[in-house]
Amino acid sequence: MGVYGMTREQWIEVFRATGLDDAMMHRWHVEFERRYPAQHQAFLQWIGLSEEDLRSVRAASRVG
Repeated sequence: MGVYGMTREQWIEVFRATGLDDAMMHRWHVEFERRYPAQHQAFLQWIGLSEEDLRSVRAASRVG
């Protein structure tokens, strides 16, 4: 995560503040992965996910 990066927890906080629940956040990841897979990976790296977590999120996002 760079100087201007955000953490996973900060993103979840913003998503929750806008009314997204777990199912909606999952759908967001599914659409991000389907439409822009390389950018989805870059985003997950930007928020500081470990390689293991990154692979897990992307795999779950492909299943829908």
